[in-house]
Amino acid sequence: MLEISGLTKTFGDRIVLDGVSLSVARGQTVCLLGPSGSGKSTLLRCVNWLETPDQGAIYLSGERMGIRKGGVVPMGNGELARLRMRMGTVFQHFNLWPHMSVLQNIIEAPIHVQKRRRDEVIAEAEALLENVGLSDKRDAFPSRLSGGQKQRVGIARALAMKPELLLFDEPTSALDPELVGEVIAVMKTLSQGGSTMLVVTHEMGFARETADKVVLMDAGRIVEEGEPEVFFGRPKTERARQFLQRYVSA
Repeated sequence: MLEISGLTKTFGDRIVLDGVSLSVARGQTVCLLGPSGSGKSTLLRCVNWLETPDQGAIYLSGERMGIRKGGVVPMGNGELARLRMRMGTVFQHFNLWPHMSVLQNIIEAPIHVQKRRRDEVIAEAEALLENVGLSDKRDAFPSRLSGGQKQRVGIARALAMKPELLLFDEPTSALDPELVGEVIAVMKTLSQGGSTMLVVTHEMGFARETADKVVLMDAGRIVEEGEPEVFFGRPKTERARQFLQRYVSA
């Protein structure tokens, strides 16, 4: 589904991504772990082109995205929009439109970007709200929702575009601890249902229980990747052992 090859990204003199290569198979849940500043979120933002990579290649379902070896080939607005319609992104800080109801937040893009029929989109949005446990919040505005409810709306909004790939950028980090579980439960259901997901997270329990593959990043590089039972039970590198000792024992 997703193939990343030799991706680099710098900000000034700082190397944020240093030759990152990663694959995500269709139906897999891949969790990106690592300390703050390791490049996880930048990698995710390069995948959906919120950040422009410097070098490397990204393929989505075999189609090369806007990069050639030795530099970047800029994408036009039409190509960029088409790319992003194939991905759904759930952000750390929700990014809901405050002047729109929950339902309006979900149906806006499918109607105006994908040009789909309004009645069809509304019916699908109502089904999505039921799936994330928010049918009763259909007409509420974001200011009336808890953080966990806002994030579940964000997930429903991403799903409304029927994406091939779901990107999650630390979706629980802005939530109070007691609200994390309700968002994790929705993500587990998506994973079990066969959604393809690339998840930046600090939730070790979710990664251990749900991921098909765990990837540890540090200083802009992938230092270890593998199945959760191996990564958490028998890490191969000293850096992974240090990371687990600090973050799992905390």
